[in-house]
Amino acid sequence: MDLNITPAAEKFIRLMLRADGGAGSGFRLVVSPGGCSGLAADISVLPSPEPGDAIVERNGVKLFLPAESRILLDGVTIDFADTASQTGLVFRDPKATSCGHGGEKAAQ
Repeated sequence: MDLNITPAAEKFIRLMLRADGGAGSGFRLVVSPGGCSGLAADISVLPSPEPGDAIVERNGVKLFLPAESRILLDGVTIDFADTASQTGLVFRDPKATSCGHGGEKAAQ
């Protein structure tokens, strides 16, 4: 699976895991198509994956990804933004057709 996580996103995910998880916990990312700018996501920290989730590790960070999320995230770069207009994970998808947002969507 071709999935990239920027250092800013990795830092955010590690902070979430440290605050809400224990040893072995993972960051569950449920992604769905989200309008013209790409993807919407539901995030949570869980002690273990849900049935059907795959464990995808990047730089020692465990992601729990359902099947649809793995398909939608293939080729995507996950970033983190903290600006006046948005705070949260941002998905940079080169395949997305955008409405002036450059294929980016912040997780709500």
